[in-house]
Order: sequence, then C-alpha cells, then structure tokens
Amino acid sequence: MRQNDPTPSIESANRALLDSLPFADTADFVAADRGFLGTLDDPVIRDRAGEVVWDASTYDFLQGEAPATVNPSLWRQSQLVARHGLFEVLDGLYQARGLDLSVMSFIESDNGVIVVDPLISAETAKAALALYRKHRGERPLVAVVFTHSHIDHFGGVLGIVDPADPDSPRVDIVAPHGFLEHAIAENVYAGTAMARRAGYMYGAALDRGPSGQVGAGLGQTTSTGTPGILVPTIDVRDTGETHTIDGVEFEFQMAPNTEAPAEMHFYLPRYRALCMAENATHNLHNLLTLRGALVRDPHVWSRYLSEAIQRYGDRADVLFASHHWPTWGSERIVHFLGVQRDLYGYLHDQTLRQLNKGLTGAEIAEDFRMPPALEAEWSTRGYYGSVSHNVKAIYQRYMGWFDGNPARLWPHPPQAQAERYVAAMGGVDRVIELAREAYDQGDFRWAATLLDHAVFTDSGNGAAKALYADTLEQLGYGAENGTWRNFFLSGATELREGGFGTPTSTDAPAILAQLSPEQIFDAVSITVDGPKAWDLDLALDITFTDLGRSFHVTLHNGVLISVEKEPDGTAPLSLRLTKPRFLSLAAGDITSDGLDVDGDIGILDQLTAVLDPGDPDFGIVLP
Repeated sequence: MRQNDPTPSIESANRALLDSLPFADTADFVAADRGFLGTLDDPVIRDRAGEVVWDASTYDFLQGEAPATVNPSLWRQSQLVARHGLFEVLDGLYQARGLDLSVMSFIESDNGVIVVDPLISAETAKAALALYRKHRGERPLVAVVFTHSHIDHFGGVLGIVDPADPDSPRVDIVAPHGFLEHAIAENVYAGTAMARRAGYMYGAALDRGPSGQVGAGLGQTTSTGTPGILVPTIDVRDTGETHTIDGVEFEFQMAPNTEAPAEMHFYLPRYRALCMAENATHNLHNLLTLRGALVRDPHVWSRYLSEAIQRYGDRADVLFASHHWPTWGSERIVHFLGVQRDLYGYLHDQTLRQLNKGLTGAEIAEDFRMPPALEAEWSTRGYYGSVSHNVKAIYQRYMGWFDGNPARLWPHPPQAQAERYVAAMGGVDRVIELAREAYDQGDFRWAATLLDHAVFTDSGNGAAKALYADTLEQLGYGAENGTWRNFFLSGATELREGGFGTPTSTDAPAILAQLSPEQIFDAVSITVDGPKAWDLDLALDITFTDLGRSFHVTLHNGVLISVEKEPDGTAPLSLRLTKPRFLSLAAGDITSDGLDVDGDIGILDQLTAVLDPGDPDFGIVLP
C-alpha cells in the first residue's frame, strides 16, 4: 500500500508529547520483563490447515525510539504488550503473554493446574499451555476459569479441553453468573456488524510496521484461529462466595456491568494474589468499544474497584489481570487500584456535571481535562479507550443519541446529507479544494469531515478518495490510542485498495452449538426482512428431538415469535429435527435430510425466503 511521510504538524505534535510525559520512567518495562522463563521456539502458530493464526515475530520491529509515523506514547505501550512468552508471577502462578490479544494465566494446584482465560483461539491456547508445560512439567488441567463474557477470555478453551474425549479427566469450568447468555448474545445477535468493525478496530487487515498496525493498546491484535465455548459447571453468583478447586481456595468478587456484563474478580489466599479480570489494566479502557457494544457503567466500575481495595488491598502481594503485566507489593497495588478507580469515577462525575449544564457529549469531550495526578500515570493513558470517546459514551448512556437541539432531531442520513453539503459548497471539486487547504494547514479533522461528504456524494471520485486516505493516514500517525490509529489506517487502506471485508469472525460452529432454542429463534428473528414478510401469516411447530423440547413458531406482521409448547396438531406444518440440523436449516440448508416433516413444507420455503442474513462486507468509509 502506498504510504506517506508524516506532515510537519504531526511530527511536531509527536515530539511535543515526548517532553510532556515521563518517558524516563522504566518501571513498567521492568515489571513486564520480570519472571521471564522463555517463549515459543517458533513464534508462528498455525491451524490444522497450516494457516497462520498468530505470529509474534511480526512485532519485532518495535525496537528503539518511536519513528515519526507513530505516536511515541503508543509506541511505548506497544513495546510493552509485544513481549511474548511464559512469565513467573510468583512461585505457583504463571502467565503466557503476547500470544493473543489477552493473557492466559496458570495457577498451580495440589495435583495439576488451573487455567484462567484461555485466549481467543484454540490454536493459541494450545500453544500457551504447551509452553507452560515445557517449563513446569506435564501437570494435568483440572479447571478453567472464565473471568468474563468476552471472546478473548474463553474462545480458546477447546484447544486445552476436549469434551468429546471420554478418557479425559473432569475439568471444571468456572464463570460468573450470566456468562453464557452474554457471551453468546454478543457474538451472535450483532455479531456480523461487530466483527466487521472489529476488523477496523484491531487493524486486522493492516500490514504490521511503523507505518501500519503497531498494536491495539490492550494487546497487539486478535488471533484468527478457531474459537469455541464450554458451558460452565460452576456458576459464581455472590461476592464473598468461595470455591476450593484441587486444594486452591478462590474467593470471588462479582463485578457485573463493568468492562463486561458478566465479570468477576477473585482472590487466592494461598498465593496472596488478586485477579482483577479486565477492570484494572495498564491503560484507560473502553466505556463504549469502537467495534460496538452496550455502553458500560463507569460509576459501578469505580465502586467495584473501591470494594476490591477494601476487601483485598492489605491481603494481596501481587495483582494480575487478563491483559498486560502484574503489579507487585501491597502499597503499589492499592495505589494502582486507586488510580484506576479515580479514573473511571472522575470521567463519570465530571461528564454528568457538565451535561447538567447543557453541554452535549461532543462539547464535553472536546475540552475535558483530567487531573494532573492522573495524567501523569502511564496506566491512565488512552491506548484502548480514550477520554474523548468515553465521555461521549457516558453522555449516550444517560441521554441517548439526541442532544436536545431540534435541528438535530431529524437530520438527513449521511449520504443525503453529504449531497446537500457538497452542493451548498459548490460541488465536489470545491470540497476537495477546501479539504486540501485544511490538510496543508494541519487541520486533518476538518479535512476528513469535508472528504467524508465528498466520497458519500461521489464514491468513485479518485481525487477525493486519495486525499481522504492521506488525511486518515496522518490522523493515524498522530493517534495515541491504538484503536483510533487502526480505524484511521484501516479506512485509508479501504479507500486505496478496496474493502477488506471481515478478516475475523465470531460465529464459529462451536459457539453456535451452545445456543439455546430460544437464542436460536431470537437470532433467526433478527434476520427476517420485515417489509418482505409483512403480508405473511405463517405458523409451524418445531420439535428438537435431541432436547425433548417443542416450540410453536409464528410469523405475523414481519415478526417471528416462538413459544415453548407441545404440538396440538393444529399447525399446518410440524417439523421434527435435532438442534444441529435446525442450525444448518437456519443457515440455508432446506434439503429434506434430517427433517421429519408433517404438513405443508411450503410454509418452510416461505419462511426461509424472507430471511436476510447480515453482510460482513458492508461499507464503512464509503457508502
């Protein structure tokens, strides 16, 4: 891909940051290297077909001083998270870091090992467990803990647990209450849109290097192997709840609706170790992730961090989490947790204070200033979440998308709006001319706004696309936030080379197989093309022979409704099939194989004809 040098204004801004932050402080580098035992002999992890799903060596360029094309603060963070291998946190507690977006931890028990958060892909999790065993021996796996309901903390479980092997010893699966429901809902209901945007967020299609993807702040990027899921056998519900697993006592603290809707922390008395899941990492996290999700609650997030300090601050000698490196020493732990608590509490309270004065989210975010003491902490920097988009998320959480100005209540959609703006400014050529002036003046935000209108008016205009790509590239070069950089550079890539679609996907068969019948029907209902189905009035009974459950399904007014009830013979169509066969049916396989049909099969044809699945290639930077 053609790439440009940074402009003088971007170089100047990046140099200025070097003078404003404590780059001489190397404590994080000491902590990130502490306890290093070794790494993979081959940094490339492949799937069964030989396709690369992870290659740690692609970040070997992260050496020395930051180049002019990367914000120096982000460069520093990327150097830290790119360190890969097995690390001893303390005797009996180990972590595999740098082998996926997240961290996989190993807790040694009386007779084996307990794994915490087995990464995204089966392949990376398997490699991480093999690396642990290389250094610590062939300890059997006795349990897996999922700290929360995001795929980078459970997706690799089938790489270390084989539920189909009758000779495998029992492995407990421990998770917070609501884990399965939230894990599946997030990866299925809005999964197509989230996965497409995640390709931008993690820079999945970008070349890695000083002019491309350097990381995502929370970790490098996402692996591209095979994700799966297992149903928990231990459902943790209450703070203070304890479970002893192979001699190791776990004391749990529930933290729902924080970084994930189902999340928990735990304390290990044997090791005087506190796991904070993903609620206290070495950066500002997202309150609304750029890939899309429900807005998170910074108020309760801050409260749970306060509770963790009170419950465990004087009992913990080490704090570890599901990303980044640990923190050692009670005093440092309390300080770190206190800073993180104040970070989310301040964002929440000050956004609410200003919105109650009538400011909109964009207005609050533009001039929002953090306390100097928090600004000076590396762990508060916006490498993954940013102050800007988190403040807007808080506004959205409380006030919604509408800012109260009636002129903004019913605007034209982006393409129609763009056409009118471009016409008002004198046509596309004039808009490009104005954007070039803004670009030359270093006002890349305004240039991007103008060029967004230009390409949404004339998506084939080569001059507009070229300048737009150059503009996004400069914004990427200056971004401290890893996901912002990835979004900007991904947009530039698609403008120059065409759409790259969705490089990764979360709708893996192993995850879909865990859907309940209710969730399956919900997922199907989301794909109904309402206008095409307006005039249909359908009814059928569906019996899942492998589950012994039956549902009455109707399609009326474009809405698919399912109710669990036994067939009474009145429905014009009755289907008997297994849940896996129904999943393939919903995916488009309407052959008779595996179907026991009684009644009018034409009803099924009418239903499948109005199903409209999501588009993993939908436009983002172009209409």
